[in-house]
Amino acid sequence: MWILDQVTSVQETPTPTQPRPPVTVLRAVNGIVAAGLTVGVGQLVAAVFDRAAAPLFAVGSAVIDLTPKPVRESAISTFGTGDKTALLVGMGVIVALLAVLAGVLETSRRRWGSALFAAFGALGVAAAVTRPAAGVWWFLPTVLGVAAGITFLRVMAVRLDSPATGETDSGDAEQGPDRRAFLLGASGGGAAAVVTGVAGSALDHFFNDVSRDRSAFSVPRAVNTIDQSADDDGGATPFVTDNSDFYRIDTALQPPQLTSGAWSLRIHGMVDREVRIDMASLRRMPAIEKMVTLTCVSNEVGGDLIGNATWTGYRLRDLLAMAGPSDDADMVLSTSSDGFTAGTPIEALTDDRDSLLAVAMNGTPLPIEHGYPARMVVPGLYGYVSATKWVVSLEVTRFDRAKAYWSTRGWSEKGPIKTSSRIDVPRDSATVNAGRVAVGGVAWAQPRGINAVQVQVDDGPWQSARLLAPDNIDTWRLWSWDWDATSGDHTLTVRAIDGEGRQQSAVVSRPDPDGSTGLHTIDVSVS
Repeated sequence: MWILDQVTSVQETPTPTQPRPPVTVLRAVNGIVAAGLTVGVGQLVAAVFDRAAAPLFAVGSAVIDLTPKPVRESAISTFGTGDKTALLVGMGVIVALLAVLAGVLETSRRRWGSALFAAFGALGVAAAVTRPAAGVWWFLPTVLGVAAGITFLRVMAVRLDSPATGETDSGDAEQGPDRRAFLLGASGGGAAAVVTGVAGSALDHFFNDVSRDRSAFSVPRAVNTIDQSADDDGGATPFVTDNSDFYRIDTALQPPQLTSGAWSLRIHGMVDREVRIDMASLRRMPAIEKMVTLTCVSNEVGGDLIGNATWTGYRLRDLLAMAGPSDDADMVLSTSSDGFTAGTPIEALTDDRDSLLAVAMNGTPLPIEHGYPARMVVPGLYGYVSATKWVVSLEVTRFDRAKAYWSTRGWSEKGPIKTSSRIDVPRDSATVNAGRVAVGGVAWAQPRGINAVQVQVDDGPWQSARLLAPDNIDTWRLWSWDWDATSGDHTLTVRAIDGEGRQQSAVVSRPDPDGSTGLHTIDVSVS
């Protein structure tokens, strides 16, 4: 009887129920899934038109355009070439927080969450349709994405506010919303968000990706040859920068996808005749090779937003001559396929520095992120006024008649590169052994070249470094110096003297509005 009583007691003990998430958490999940569906559907629809019309990309591009100059410089200084990844991650966090807020606000009787979705949808539409390269249907991805998100948000909010029917695992009548039905719906919505996002990316790759076109592109044979050999002292910086290591700073959140067959260059404005050049006609012209170091105006003293490459392309002065520029013109406004513009002094494109419309980089077709199928390469000027990627238009004009992208945002109109230098070895805060220590780096002053590099230890005298070959005025110069290091903590400083005998400025200034100045220093501990 005792055993029977114990069995009966066990059978009558109710099974503990599993803890259930609060309704507020479920509402937050509703908002996040609805936002995911908005982004996924928008990505899917945008794949049919242009990836830049997708909600996140359109808004992200608008954010780049509207970012104040100090914030932009701070982002580049902090994240370098990863600034766009940081922007997308930051936008993702903001979207998630707003989605949680929308989900919590949305109920069967209150449509506040839907209103929040609609408001940000309106901003997304405005961002899309005002892009320089926007098509007539660019509003559609955001509109359809937001419609899908609001519909899901409403349906699930109503479901959360409907009383549950049925029993719990313990046999009691369930109280509150039907969590099982909600979680089933949320799982379906999440799956739909993933499927639409993946499908959108796949369709975008199928319709818009130009990798296949680039792989079939043949680099034109240059009529000249250049010596690409360089002295090697075992330093950290190679003379020629590999394509994969070359810095990328531009305003394109996603690189434009333009095939060589669809590409053409329009030359117009203050010219005798407007001309349009396609890739087939371009190939009938003589191509040349030229080694040029490109420098970003955002490069801080000692920074790495600089790279040296061999470019293959066509002289811009020959292309401009086909149109007959007016003698009164002093600027060429170049335009990218995504609407970016740069204003270049016309003399920099027509003098003997051999500015290029480049189609190849280090012997291979231009990487897509570096301007495929055609970009500008102009020695001696910072990239923001000269190095337009995916270039499709050259308007011959005047500085007092036209403004470029960055000149309307507080940067100077012309942007000649300033003399600068950098210590690459040893690294800052390194510890080395006493005795002979190899010190080296790069110096640049395009297109003046480098005459000398000097190194100072602490407050000691300036000492001459050895300049390495080759000596090209349009490229950086590698240098090295042997230091007889003594024990203790030391500061090394470098300065350069350009080809015209002018010494690098020691005055410290920010990159804006026309490039940073100052001397690069590192601290080294010697043991």
